[in-house]
Amino acid sequence: MSTLIAPHGNAALKPLLLPPEEREEGLKRARALRKLPLSSREVSDLFMLAMGAYSPLDGFMGRADWRGACLDMRLENGLFWPLPITLSCGDDFAAAVGDEVALTDADGEILGILSVAEKYAIDRDLECREVYRTTDEAHPGVAKVMAQGPVNLAGRVSVLSEGHFPETYRGLYLRPAETRALFAEKGWSTVAAFQTRNPMHRSHEFLARVAIEVCDGVLIHQVLGALKEGDIPADVRVRTIDWLVANHFPEGRAIQAGYPIEMRYAGPREALLHALFRQNFGCSHLVVGRDHAGVGNYYGPYDAHRIFDEIGDDSLAIRPLKIDDTFYCFDCRGMATGNSCFAAAAGEALPGEEDRYRGVAAVATGTAAGRDCPNGDAGKLRISGTRLREMFANRETIPPEYSRDGVVAILQAHYDAAAD
Repeated sequence: MSTLIAPHGNAALKPLLLPPEEREEGLKRARALRKLPLSSREVSDLFMLAMGAYSPLDGFMGRADWRGACLDMRLENGLFWPLPITLSCGDDFAAAVGDEVALTDADGEILGILSVAEKYAIDRDLECREVYRTTDEAHPGVAKVMAQGPVNLAGRVSVLSEGHFPETYRGLYLRPAETRALFAEKGWSTVAAFQTRNPMHRSHEFLARVAIEVCDGVLIHQVLGALKEGDIPADVRVRTIDWLVANHFPEGRAIQAGYPIEMRYAGPREALLHALFRQNFGCSHLVVGRDHAGVGNYYGPYDAHRIFDEIGDDSLAIRPLKIDDTFYCFDCRGMATGNSCFAAAAGEALPGEEDRYRGVAAVATGTAAGRDCPNGDAGKLRISGTRLREMFANRETIPPEYSRDGVVAILQAHYDAAAD
């Protein structure tokens, strides 16, 4: 009997991808239906529904669920859900309740069928104010909401295709049922999810290693969907993480996988969604770092930490591992965090790296108190994303305290190829 955490809502996983033997018949039926092209975000949500990551949803939300998710993070039936999962169209899209509609990507490939149960107007300003805390269209998530149609269609979906993801990311594209089987095969009962949309440098490595001190293993979970301009492509990130796991992680304690979501950059609300669907993947904990899922200056650096304290105990079974800003401290001669350095004060012996992992893990789980790094900012190595890109573009030396040499080599080759 599995000892893994139950899926969200204590219900069975509900993948909406039709079995292979039913897809050809479904596709034949879909070809005769009215076609509705989806935005890239809607496609990514359809794929998350397909794999069961959004269990127990059975399709796109109706008005009551949309409004509940926006205003109080609860669906009409009381289930906790922090972000709306919706499908929009124009006023002129001729679909009525009871119709079936073929869902396509921007190129016209049929991906699924929607059984229309509801058609309703939405308040895009309300959604942006509540979910993103801003209506500023410079925010990429807000821009997506404002660009969608004024009407939502709701209903059950039957998914016919997961696009290119299973083939492009063979062995990496793991559905919730597959990660759960893999965890059970390893004998894991507690698993920490480490969310990433970036290559893993020393600070990210440190966070993941801290998670291993808390749990049986860590799932390094890559965003494979669309990101914002300038982000490193998924295949490059995958290679950096493969190298890092092979060379600097305890053997057999880390699994890398990918999933097809498109980031909304909704900060605290998105951190909650990340926790929710990681519970479906079988994870008992989620690493929540500084400005988790944020963008620009729209959210405070620890808003995503605090929001987990603001939701009810019945909201989520998965638990956050809240970890502060992470950096290399030259004075402490090792990795440290802003509120739990575990570096030596004057006259003390310097702890080893494993001791630092265990110390920060104790703070993240609330079993110990950390202390602020005793040294000033001058000794802390921090490089912004913009500055790092400049350094790669100019072939400047990346400090080994910031990033491992194998990671740097892979990224430098990527930047060199892009410049040619």
